[in-house]
Amino acid sequence: MRASDSNSSTLELVCPAGSLPALKTAVDHGADAVYIGFSGDTNARHFAGLNFDPDRAQQALDYAHSRNTKVFLALNTYPQADGWQRWQDAVDLAAQLEFDALIGADLGVLDYAATHWPQLALHLSVQGSATSPEAIRFYHQHFAVRRVVLPRVLSLKQVRQVAAASPVAVEVFGFGSLCVMVEGRCLLSSYVTGQSPNTFGACSPASAVQWKQTADGLESQLSGVLVDRYSANQPAAYPTLCKGRFQVPQSGAEAAYYALEEPTSLNTLALLPALQQMGVAAIKLEGRQRGPAYVKQITRVWRAAIDACRRDPQAYQPRPEWLQDLHAVSEGQMTTLGAYHRPWQ
Repeated sequence: MRASDSNSSTLELVCPAGSLPALKTAVDHGADAVYIGFSGDTNARHFAGLNFDPDRAQQALDYAHSRNTKVFLALNTYPQADGWQRWQDAVDLAAQLEFDALIGADLGVLDYAATHWPQLALHLSVQGSATSPEAIRFYHQHFAVRRVVLPRVLSLKQVRQVAAASPVAVEVFGFGSLCVMVEGRCLLSSYVTGQSPNTFGACSPASAVQWKQTADGLESQLSGVLVDRYSANQPAAYPTLCKGRFQVPQSGAEAAYYALEEPTSLNTLALLPALQQMGVAAIKLEGRQRGPAYVKQITRVWRAAIDACRRDPQAYQPRPEWLQDLHAVSEGQMTTLGAYHRPWQ
């Protein structure tokens, strides 16, 4: 049975899929729902080789629906006036293909979908940054939004307060990459690459990325800006400015370190009983830019964890092998509770 959009604690598992193989992997390993994007700048993972054209989207829907898994479409970037037709066409296609929900952020996109395709379920993207019951009520009243994905800036106490008063189901991120900015509103990337993540769909467009082998090591650059340098045996990460290492004056000397944000992944496995108790409807995993092996690993772990929590939340504890598996695919092989953990609150 598919989990519903009602405001109840079902702990639906929502998994990422940047390709058809990744989607099939998520479905086969226990996802209740998967979320995908169309090719192009209408979604926030606009990378070459990722995402779905209409034929692939239909294949994805057929595969998932035949196995009782829902498919959501991420239409979560912000159109500009000269590109509106692409977002309008994407909404039309989502409705015609009968996606289970459209995840939107822009008011115009939500209004168009609600007006022209009222049968299409709408979810508010994390990019919409609704952090209060009043904000959620606005989207629910004006666009009939059925679910809201909460931004990753709220503490556990704040999530509980919002969930208790929300008129619609609440979804939270459980695992994956974090952003030092407010859900992708990255002025750093816009300044260096000339393309805004919230309109173009990528904080480090591939056209701006350069790799150079130098006498000092392998260098990663973004529009000519040195982001990081790696020694021969060091794993190299895709360059993003917020997670670069920079020479910063420190105690009279310069040291290279992660001045803005260390590469780390959110991991809320230990918080599942609390999230279930406060009425969270769905746990979302990040990573549409990652491959099928990553999707298999995280889906398998979170399926087992959610099932264990549902069976006996009082006795639930994250298993060491779950934590090891997630640690292995985490950014920088580090995990954090992020903003959820604020002991001073």
